[in-house]
Amino acid sequence: MPKINMPKKSPSLDMTPMVDLAFLLVTFFMLTTKFRPEEPVIVDTPSSISEIKLPERDIMMITIDKDGRIFFDIDGKQTRANLIEKMGERYEVKFTPEEVKRFSVLSSFGVPMANMKQLLNAKEKERETINKETKGIPADSLKNELADWINFGRHANPKFRIAIKGDGQANYPVVKDVIKTLQGQKVNKFNLITNLEEAPKN
Repeated sequence: MPKINMPKKSPSLDMTPMVDLAFLLVTFFMLTTKFRPEEPVIVDTPSSISEIKLPERDIMMITIDKDGRIFFDIDGKQTRANLIEKMGERYEVKFTPEEVKRFSVLSSFGVPMANMKQLLNAKEKERETINKETKGIPADSLKNELADWINFGRHANPKFRIAIKGDGQANYPVVKDVIKTLQGQKVNKFNLITNLEEAPKN
């Protein structure tokens, strides 16, 4: 019996579902990605060989720049809204709902409470100027606003992990004041942010 040769055809793939899937994924990531707001101060952290990674949420960050200015940041919109209202009550500063909303999405800040309304009502360019000219959050023995930010922040979210991000050229007395402030709030466990350095080879 003669052998029947079936005509060979290359399989055809419909790529339409794959293209649809790719666009769906791109759309998903565009809608769910959260861009970090621009930091008001640039800090060059010292190096270390520690590989402990901080969690992505529930972080209270205290930043010290090379000029010894202190900046403060916490995450969570509702937490930030509660925090600014408590600080307003503490320092007798009345914030409008719009100012509270602006604070809830603000990046780290380094102004005294007396200048907070000015910062919240400033436009982006004016805010940059304020951040450049500010002397930072007071943390000395005469006026320690940082202690209140830490205290009310921990009450707003007890799960906060506290981290200090200090510039490698920052004055040690300022770092010492920050640590002393933390200890005054009964915080004896915190993280120091550093750049990862390769461990020495034996």
